[in-house]
This record gives sequence, structure tokens and C-alpha cells, in this order.
Amino acid sequence: MRENAERIKIADKKSIMVSGDVKAKTRVKETYAYTYIVECGDGSLYTGWTNHLEERLESHNQGKGAKYTRSRLPVRLVHYEVFATKQEAMKREYAIKQLSRKDKLILIENQSVEVRTLCDDVATKINKHMVDL
Repeated sequence: MRENAERIKIADKKSIMVSGDVKAKTRVKETYAYTYIVECGDGSLYTGWTNHLEERLESHNQGKGAKYTRSRLPVRLVHYEVFATKQEAMKREYAIKQLSRKDKLILIENQSVEVRTLCDDVATKINKHMVDL
């Protein structure tokens, strides 16, 4: 057994954590799918899905995201939901897109404090990263 050999640990049924020695970086393979709502700079709401939430929000704010959001920068994460599969996330995206603006705002308002806090944390992290660019 090599000292620096990587060990594979099953973090849960959906992701695999790969770690080596103490100095090695830990990497998590993300396999969840997210449905998200962002508030655009003009106050409109955009709903989408992704496998990499933070990266997707960064691409929106860099003007490389959806055509709709490119002219409505910046965007701010206001709601997200986690799913095991892409298909589930896409179904939820469609369902949310069928809601009226009023119903979407109710969905956002009624989300848990935990989700609201995580949305704020992601937004802070992305804003800090954008300033560093």
C-alpha cells in the first residue's frame, strides 16, 4: 500500500469523495441536479436547472449564461431545490415556469430559513469571486 495512494470513500449514494494524504486536496464529484430561480437586475425572475449551481450562477453573471439573463445583469440566487437526477430537476423547472410571477414569489417567500441562508452564502461567495476577477 503506497503512502500517497488515493482512497475512495462513498460519501453517499449520489457522490464519491476521493482523498489522498493530508496534503492532497479533497475532490467531490457532484452528481446532484439543481432547479434554481434567480432574480435579474431588472427585477424579473429566471428559472433554470444545472448540475453545478455555483458555476452556473457565475456564468450568468459573466454574461455567458442564458440569453434571457445576459441583458439583465446581475442575477442573484433567490431559490433552489436539489434532485437526484437531471430528469427530476428538469420536470421541476418546467413546473415552476408554469407558475405565475405571484406564485413564484410565494414559493421564494415560503422557502426554509436554511435554504434562504444558503442562497445568501452562495451569492456572497460568487460576488467575492467576481470582484477577484
